[in-house]
Amino acid sequence: METNSIVITCAKGITPYLKQELHSLGFPVVAETVASVVTHGDLNDAMRLNLFLRTGHRVLLLLKEFHARNADDLYKELFHMHWEEYISEDGYLSVTSSVDTPSITDSRYANVKCKDAIVDRILNVCGRRPDSGPDRGRCVVYLYWKDSSCIVYLDTSGEPLSKRGYRKIPLRAPMQETLAAAVIMATGWQGSTDFVNPMCGSGTLAIEAALIALGKAPGLLRHNFSFMHYLGYSAAVWETMRLDAEKTVLPQLAISIMASDNNPEAVDAAGNNARAAGVADCITFDVCDFTDTDLPGHGGIVLLNPEYGERMGSEEALEHTYAAIGDFFKQRCRGYTGYIFTGNSALSKKVGLRPKRRLPFFNADIECRLLEYELYEGTRKAKYQDQSVS
Repeated sequence: METNSIVITCAKGITPYLKQELHSLGFPVVAETVASVVTHGDLNDAMRLNLFLRTGHRVLLLLKEFHARNADDLYKELFHMHWEEYISEDGYLSVTSSVDTPSITDSRYANVKCKDAIVDRILNVCGRRPDSGPDRGRCVVYLYWKDSSCIVYLDTSGEPLSKRGYRKIPLRAPMQETLAAAVIMATGWQGSTDFVNPMCGSGTLAIEAALIALGKAPGLLRHNFSFMHYLGYSAAVWETMRLDAEKTVLPQLAISIMASDNNPEAVDAAGNNARAAGVADCITFDVCDFTDTDLPGHGGIVLLNPEYGERMGSEEALEHTYAAIGDFFKQRCRGYTGYIFTGNSALSKKVGLRPKRRLPFFNADIECRLLEYELYEGTRKAKYQDQSVS
């Protein structure tokens, strides 16, 4: 398959970290939007991106750009594409789309016209047509249609990359895996110091931290991607990629990853999820109030994701929690860097500490901030006095 544009979608606010990943993998950044980054490559490059990316949602390989005024134009353009080069007549096809054009009032109609054109083309050339439906576990075609401009992609991911496959028990309002990875990347933590995650919930932050520290590609956890079902896919190339990625995984960690929660069900779920991810031996779980979390004495980061008061609980009831986080930072976390990920700016003021940085993120539609706090061993004044002496 020839080299073409590859669009990697992501949540709003994550593009800086997705770009960082692309650069580290040796891919150029051609363009970006608020929720995507564009590079270029072929199907094998798309496979590699699916294997290694921690912050991207979908890897879309561009096939064609054209203009269509209505559904009939769309059908004609799609019918003349060589779909038999990508999708087997014995295969299975699903169509997804983003449609905003005056001639279409229901995107499902655009999906049907797109699907019809593809399967009719394959039937015309091969004598048989693939099955179709909503299952995204096999071939997925993505249609972007804005006004009269159409872009058609092969979705090489299928199910979004946030679905690593390890979160067997999500509990309520879990943080998405790709967001958790981006939040950890935003702290600058790379696995050389301790990582402490009170209020761990179902363990997503701690598990993503363990995967980062081990150098374990998240795609190693998945056994199915859409690219595996396209014509031109090489199982031998994919197996070589996987084996090479497995060789770089550290056998064990020299640092500690601690995760705690006052809910025994949450800790049990987090442990099960960690086992599914193959990182249970890297994380120490504990059932306790966050204020009693055991911190190793080596320094590192402490990262909390408390409730926001938006979807769970009332804001007034959470004021005490946020104030207690500030006390926990001041009394128990000296020598660490503290982080709070929250979608409630009013509650964050109850912490009683001035953040050094406020990094913007979105958790679904909720605008959030990652707040960073420097927690000195002594006082801030003493720290800078020591630096001036040296």
